[in-house]
Amino acid sequence: MSKIILTNMCMVYDQENNKVLVQNRIKSWKGITFPGGHIEDGESLVESTIREVKEETGLTVANLEPCGVINWYNEEKDERYFVFNYRTCDFSGELLKETDEGDVFWVHKDNLRQLDFAEGMEERLPMFLEKAYAEGFYHEEQVKWY
Repeated sequence: MSKIILTNMCMVYDQENNKVLVQNRIKSWKGITFPGGHIEDGESLVESTIREVKEETGLTVANLEPCGVINWYNEEKDERYFVFNYRTCDFSGELLKETDEGDVFWVHKDNLRQLDFAEGMEERLPMFLEKAYAEGFYHEEQVKWY
């Protein structure tokens, strides 16, 4: 039986200023992404996402809207990996200046695609921005969108 790894990611959107919160990751999966991380034992998907966003940005999010799942199987490690994706416009708090994971900052939604994304992140944007599909499945160097 494969090891299953559960993670999350959340796009925080400031409707008033038409900006999206991004993170320039410096540890794993380097480059621009949305905040997120691993789901811990005993946590729900939403609870873990709220915790990860708080840890990585300083912001408290609420009213998370599911916007899709990304998943793949890593044969070398015999791992099945899931990323549960959310978005929200409901946030409060003070943005952290820096974190161990990398800098977080607001970017205008129209300038989002000009950033240096982590591998595979740019192709996921329609899931967050337009709800264009519900699932992305990576298999043999290809992705299928459903």
